[in-house]
Amino acid sequence: MKISFSAPSLPKSGAIAVGVLDDRKLTPSAAELDKTAGGALSRAIKASRFKGKKGQHLEVLAVAGLEASRVLLFGMGKAEELGDTDLDEVGGSIVAKMNEAGEKEVAVYVDEIKGTAKTSAERAARHAFGARLRGYRFDRHKTKEEADSKPSLSKVTFMLEDHADAKKAYKPLDKVTEGVFLTRDVVSEPANLMYPETFVNEAKKLEKLGVELEVLDEKDMKKLGMGSLLCVSQGSERPPRLLIMRWKGGKGKDAPVAFVGKGVTFDTGGISLKPAAGMEDMKWDMAGAGVVLGLMKALAGRKAKMNAVGVCGLVENMPSGKATRPGDIVKSMSGQTIEVLNTDAEGRLVLADALWYVQETDKPNVVIDLATLTGAIIVALGSETAGLFSNSDELAGRLTDAGKAVGEPIWRLPLGETYDKQLDCDAADMKNIGGNREAGSIVAAQFLQRFIKKDVEWAHLDIAGVTWSKKDKPTVPKGSTAFGVRLLERFVTENYEN
Repeated sequence: MKISFSAPSLPKSGAIAVGVLDDRKLTPSAAELDKTAGGALSRAIKASRFKGKKGQHLEVLAVAGLEASRVLLFGMGKAEELGDTDLDEVGGSIVAKMNEAGEKEVAVYVDEIKGTAKTSAERAARHAFGARLRGYRFDRHKTKEEADSKPSLSKVTFMLEDHADAKKAYKPLDKVTEGVFLTRDVVSEPANLMYPETFVNEAKKLEKLGVELEVLDEKDMKKLGMGSLLCVSQGSERPPRLLIMRWKGGKGKDAPVAFVGKGVTFDTGGISLKPAAGMEDMKWDMAGAGVVLGLMKALAGRKAKMNAVGVCGLVENMPSGKATRPGDIVKSMSGQTIEVLNTDAEGRLVLADALWYVQETDKPNVVIDLATLTGAIIVALGSETAGLFSNSDELAGRLTDAGKAVGEPIWRLPLGETYDKQLDCDAADMKNIGGNREAGSIVAAQFLQRFIKKDVEWAHLDIAGVTWSKKDKPTVPKGSTAFGVRLLERFVTENYEN
């Protein structure tokens, strides 16, 4: 789907989309079109329940005086309440409506509007961002498909006087989109095609953007004493990898911000085998690593003026004669020993060594990890909000604000000594699960905190409930959401580049 920006003109074919504010107030372009159409738009609005509220739409077909096939009126709500996510969702909803109608092209008019905090150029760029996000589709493995089920829309043109500035404002957003799409791609791929080695191959494509790569194989990790990560992979024929990506866009003396992702490319549960029903979903148990990969592409693509390091612990968790058994004791890179009571609590074992490694080698002051870590977080927060755990109130607040700004909400849950004691173990320094089913997400976060050094600000995002969507949303088609890429990109922009 092609996105472009142009000076206003009446199209001779395709569809038109134009905004209406709350209480049926026409924007200047809508009023001009209504005049050209002899009041047809006003009459259609009057005869409908369309009020111009956020998320409302009204289609008017074959409008007299216009050569366009249809006019889509989209509700904008109150001008003073229009935020980034509202603007993004307008663009996404237009794409969805045009595909439903079978349109190939649409011209979207964007006006200067009193009371809004953003210029028409800034709003057009956000509309375009949302449009492209919604236009994503993972269909590379389809060989046959009915024409009516394929997206029809191939071109979206945003019409405004300040089109040059809109194009300029859209450019960095488009780079973020490319990062989001990379994450959606790798998370959507089946496990027979996306495994540690092929994930690394995807990362190697970022070198042309200036990202420096380091890859540790099984032999390297054994030398470093990464027994925690390696115990997860030892039952699989697929060898593990530790992927390190470094973006050096800031000053050489500045410590990097570290992002660490769980990359279990398929999770059977190991010897603690999962139930068969729904196990196919475990191809996306590497979504944390997928988010880190997409984030690094976004930051490098727009030449972020900061230093970042992304670390992905990549393994496949399989049962076999070589697999780790419940009750086995392993030694992590930190020197701490772990009794593995449940081999399906494997993500924390992978992250333990990945977190320690990045703190030892890159000396970050801030470490943020992402993982589809626990089913318990879905019970607690459902599929709309990710779980947040942190040892820093300030860091937690900054992440929460970034999530609100981009429509990726996170909710902070507690940490504490009482929860941590559930990990105490008679046979080793700790066990990898608590003693009962209570507070499973919190206990998992407490486990990770044992591998965070005292002087490091740390946050853990449990994205198990938000990584995959079973229904379409305005800017997120059903499937892989890439939840976290936009959140962390905004977090970086607001806290490390301004």
